[in-house]
Amino acid sequence: MYSPSRKDFIALTLSDQHSRSYNNGKHRRQSCWRKWKQLSRLQRSLILFLLALLLICGLLFYPSFSEQWGGMSDKAVREDWDEDWERGLKPVPPGVNPVAGPAGGPAVGLAGVAVGPELNPGLGLAVAPGLIPEVIPEPRRPKVPSIPKPPAKKRPFPNKRGPPSLQKERNVSDSLIKPAEKVPVEKAEEKEGEKPLVSWRGAMIEADEATEPPPSAHEKDAAVPPVPVNPEDTAPLAPVSVKPVDRLEMVREAFRHAWKGYKEFAWGHDELKPVSKSYGEWFGLGLTIIDALDTMWILGLKEEFEEARKWVETELSFSKNVDVNLFESTIRILGGLLSTYHLTGDEMFLEKAKDIGLRLMPAFKTPSKIPFSDVNIGKGTAHPPRWTSDSTLAEVTSVQLEFRELSRLTQDPQYQEVVNEVMKLVHKLPGKHDGLVPMFINTNSGQFTHKGVFTLGARADSYYEYLLKQWIQGGKTEPDLLEDYLEAIEGVKKHLLRTSGPRKLTFVGELNHNRFNPKMDHLVCFLPGTLALGAHNGLPEDHMELALQLMETCHQMYIQMETGLSPEIAHFNLQPYDGRDVDVKPADRHNLLRPETVESLFYLYRFTKDAKYRDWGWDILESFNKYTRVPSGGYTSISNVRDPVNPGPRDKMESFFLGETLKYFYLLFSDDLELLSLDKYVFNTEAHPLPIWQLPPV
Repeated sequence: MYSPSRKDFIALTLSDQHSRSYNNGKHRRQSCWRKWKQLSRLQRSLILFLLALLLICGLLFYPSFSEQWGGMSDKAVREDWDEDWERGLKPVPPGVNPVAGPAGGPAVGLAGVAVGPELNPGLGLAVAPGLIPEVIPEPRRPKVPSIPKPPAKKRPFPNKRGPPSLQKERNVSDSLIKPAEKVPVEKAEEKEGEKPLVSWRGAMIEADEATEPPPSAHEKDAAVPPVPVNPEDTAPLAPVSVKPVDRLEMVREAFRHAWKGYKEFAWGHDELKPVSKSYGEWFGLGLTIIDALDTMWILGLKEEFEEARKWVETELSFSKNVDVNLFESTIRILGGLLSTYHLTGDEMFLEKAKDIGLRLMPAFKTPSKIPFSDVNIGKGTAHPPRWTSDSTLAEVTSVQLEFRELSRLTQDPQYQEVVNEVMKLVHKLPGKHDGLVPMFINTNSGQFTHKGVFTLGARADSYYEYLLKQWIQGGKTEPDLLEDYLEAIEGVKKHLLRTSGPRKLTFVGELNHNRFNPKMDHLVCFLPGTLALGAHNGLPEDHMELALQLMETCHQMYIQMETGLSPEIAHFNLQPYDGRDVDVKPADRHNLLRPETVESLFYLYRFTKDAKYRDWGWDILESFNKYTRVPSGGYTSISNVRDPVNPGPRDKMESFFLGETLKYFYLLFSDDLELLSLDKYVFNTEAHPLPIWQLPPV
């Protein structure tokens, strides 16, 4: 037996440096050739013919493909593109031939757009840096291929226009340039001295208001002046601009939205619960309808007014066994009916006012002639609250405007006599503190109770308001009212006025047994408007100065909150350190859609014509729309103005949102200063305008 050949062993291993891995390649090649030989001659000829045909087609079409794609990827062209963009030019993209311009004129790109940093100067349109539309339609020429996007690399531009965001990388869909109707170029030219406007997120922004730094000397040198284009050979383009917001129409829309929810879910009831799509009852008298009557008339909402009028005429009845609050039913129902009568001349509203006025009279049948707080309008009886025999001072002294006007219209003096008697009693009562009054008064003794606590907030606010407004309503003939008002304002300055530490905001606090509390209700924001109204009627000029300071404070109560809405109660920091002026306790963070700040903004704008007060009001309206608007209809009060993510809807739309807040918004934004002129009308504390009495000449 012979041993295996060493050579054969070496040939089968990987140890030999000349050996290779086994991959069966030779056998595969032999197998393919064997299959090719098995084909018939006709089959082999067909395959060879198709391969030759594909090769010929490729050779024929190769030049055009190579020209297009090679041009786009050519390094020199890319460098030219970057250079042009760096110089502020808008180059014609590679692969797209420019359209020849007029004789001797420059070449223009698609849609007659000149190659340069700006379009035709006569059109007043600049190309937003970093933005080329993917398709620019040409209204007067056939359609052309879309323009490829420029390289992703962006560089700073010397010609900065619009907000800073427009000068940086952005999505083309954020702003589109659309072709405009052909108009004479002369009309499209910018007026000398006017600043061009750029549309940015729905607002018109002046081009030179951008916050980017000015161009450097190098950038100025690189800037190239625009190349003029003959307007006859180009399609005129106009910048996309957003029409300035019609603020009056936005108020109307807000009212319609609120009315939609009320009509659908709470019609005929007192208040809408917009979140639960239901209603709430207080007196069962359709408070929202009555409170909103004059607002609808002022806003020109004829259809809504007519359906409300029909309900008042056919459905409203005061023959109900129900207790109503004297103050609330007077300012909302009696005031709303009297105001609507004066605006429309419709006698039906006056008859309804007489009915409710007469039914409220039993409240004044007390030993002291200080009225009870509650009246049963069906039984004709009145009583104090179950827990006390006291009435709130603001309530018994804030029904005078309405009852006095009812006497004037009906020629029945009983209404005016009972409310005038209340004012005479309060005028001579002891217990005041430099014109400031306590919050409660006893209906049996006619004396102040809970003495030592003084505030311009809840339970006392409208007493001070009605002192001035009664004096104005009566033709400035009642000196006791003016005396009490002037003394009270001096008391406010002496005891309740302070400034916050951080920003030195002037605010009105409270006095509790000679101890100052830096607490200010949102209700106190009626005061700037009242002070301004007094100054307008000849009272000291420092009243207007104080009004301006307090107006700023009320504004800060809104803008220092995360939602842009004021809390119900604010506490001011007195310590001089950098921080927030307004501190809000958890229990005070709710917002009830109150009108007081908007009311004062209306007065301040009417008397100063300062547009900032309109802007402040617009910011508040936008915040209402953002955080309180319910999609199904209506607006809701919220629980936390410090939490924009979850403000906590309270599911209630007070009637005063339609009766006061939206009305004051409309009057604030209206250019018609004779609309409810403050020389002819005085507003009650529910924003219902009543006429100032025209006294016969002496």
